[in-house]
Amino acid sequence: MALLLIFVGIDVSKDALDVHLLPGNASWRADNTEQGWKQLMAWLERHGEPAQITIALEASGGFEKGCARKFAEAGYTVSILDPVRVRRFAEAAGQFAKTDAIDARVIARFAQTFTTTPAVFDQATERLAETVRWRRQLIEQKTALDNQLRGLTSTSLRRATRGLLTRLETLIERISDEIAKQIQANPAWTAVTKPIHSIKGVGPVTVATLLAELPELGRLDRRKIAALVGVCPYTRQSGKSDAKRMIRGGRLGLRNALYMAALTAMRYDPTLKAFSERLRAAGKPGKVAVVAVIHKMLTILNARVRDALAAIPTNT
Repeated sequence: MALLLIFVGIDVSKDALDVHLLPGNASWRADNTEQGWKQLMAWLERHGEPAQITIALEASGGFEKGCARKFAEAGYTVSILDPVRVRRFAEAAGQFAKTDAIDARVIARFAQTFTTTPAVFDQATERLAETVRWRRQLIEQKTALDNQLRGLTSTSLRRATRGLLTRLETLIERISDEIAKQIQANPAWTAVTKPIHSIKGVGPVTVATLLAELPELGRLDRRKIAALVGVCPYTRQSGKSDAKRMIRGGRLGLRNALYMAALTAMRYDPTLKAFSERLRAAGKPGKVAVVAVIHKMLTILNARVRDALAAIPTNT
């Protein structure tokens, strides 16, 4: 006899978890702490086995990660959802009111309605992603200080700002070294680093960003990879209207890194340079050509990483 499938929506905040379970419309509230997760797990055990239960949470600035990882380790299927999709789903259903309890119910209904992708938790990847994001934030802070320095006239403020910039530069160098050490310590990453580097324009920062923020590279088909990054143009056609195709969604930090890499690749990588020149000769606008080059770059990288992963010996 088939097990009854149970869908659990969790609205996550810094301090609390609002929970809704379908079918049955049962609700629960727990602290977003280790103790709260244990209490929630005990409550779920009264409703079914982990194999029956899909738990869905919205991405919530990282506050969802501890809870999600804990339940995945306990054998539950856990999916982390795009908040924009969930909000539009609620509005399409006529649900415009918004509270934590309502959001939990909407998340559960979303998981019940659509097939969601189970989240995969890997400590090494999470650690690398955290380090890469921190380096990116430090670079943004440095850029902001550089811009402020140009407008400062006070000698003391300029001296203080230069001191901050020096400390930031030192910290960025240390973080860059830490990223390199993490990659070198992981055999799978070292195996795919050379194929990724083979495209001119893809440097150490882009390699680290790909490893940290696109762990699916080489494991999914090229169309799904392009959609994850957000460089898959979507058709917008209705009746006689046939608007320009647009890209949307995806992983912004990763896409920004690939955008800069594509600008270099369009000049120095023979394959991508010829591809971009054909696009421009066909009258494609500059940014359209860059996005197409990113798409092409991902297709090439996906195939090369797939082959590199397949060549890694497996322990028998």
